[in-house]
Amino acid sequence: MNITRIAQSGRLRLIIAAVIVAMAGLVIPLSKIASARTVEAAATGDGAKPTIVLLHGAWADTSSWDGVIQRLQADGYTVYAPPNPLQGLAYDPAFLADFLHSISGPIVLVGHSYGGAVITNAATGDPQVKALVYVDAFIPAQGQTLAQLLTAYPGTCAVPANLNVLPVPGAPSGVGDAYITQSAFPSCMANDLPATEAQVLAATQLPLSTIALTQQSGVPAWQTIPSWAVVGTADHAIPLALQLAMANTAHADITEIDASHLSMISDPSAVTNVILQAVRATS
Repeated sequence: MNITRIAQSGRLRLIIAAVIVAMAGLVIPLSKIASARTVEAAATGDGAKPTIVLLHGAWADTSSWDGVIQRLQADGYTVYAPPNPLQGLAYDPAFLADFLHSISGPIVLVGHSYGGAVITNAATGDPQVKALVYVDAFIPAQGQTLAQLLTAYPGTCAVPANLNVLPVPGAPSGVGDAYITQSAFPSCMANDLPATEAQVLAATQLPLSTIALTQQSGVPAWQTIPSWAVVGTADHAIPLALQLAMANTAHADITEIDASHLSMISDPSAVTNVILQAVRATS
C-alpha cells in the first residue's frame, strides 16, 4: 500500500508540473501580446497630438501664456513657451526656427503681438508646422514693416509719447530698447485687466529693440500654412481694423473676442479654444 501511494503521489506531482509548464507557455505569449498592444496604443496616442509652441510678444514675457499653458497641458498636450529675444526680424525668426527644429513631429505655432511677425518668418518652409495661430498679432506680408502697418491705420497707443527708449551699449546709432511707459501701460496694453495686475505687467515688461519696427518681413509662412487669428475688439495696441485687414490678407480663420491686447491673459479659455480648433483642423 505504501509503495502504491508513493507511486500515485509521484504521478500526481508530474501531472501538476506538466500543467504548470503548459500554463506558463500560454501566459508568456499573452503577456507579450498585451505589452505590444499597450506600446502601440501609447504610440498612436502620442502621435495624434502635435506639440504646441507659444511665442510671446513685445513688452511681455513667457508668463503671459500661463493660463493657456495650464489648459493645454490639462488636455494632454506638450507645450513650449520659449523666450522671444525681441531683437528684430533679422534675428528672432532664426532663433525660433532653431528651436522648432529641436522638436519631433507636428507643431502648431502660436504668436502674440510682435510674436506674430516672428512666427510668420520662422515657419516659412518648415513642413513640421501644420498651423499658425495669431493672437492680437502682426501678420505681415512680404516687405512690410511693423512701423508701416501701425501708421497705415489710426488708433495705436504704441506712439513715441508712450515709449521710453533707452540706449544700448554697442548698438547701431538710433537703435535702443523701447518700453511702454508704466503710466501708459495699463490703458494701452491691459485695459481689461485689474489695475494691480496691469501695474505688475508694466513693471516686468521686456523691451523691444527699436530696429524691430523698421525691418522688412520676409516670405510669409501663412502663404502655405493654414492660419487662425484671435482678434481682441478692445485692443488699443494693434487697432481692430489693422488686425482684421492683416488676418483677411492671410486668409486666416478669424475669431473676434471682447478683449484687450493681452487676451491670452484676460480670456485664456477663448484663446485656448482657437488653438484647439487649429489642432483639430490640421491633425
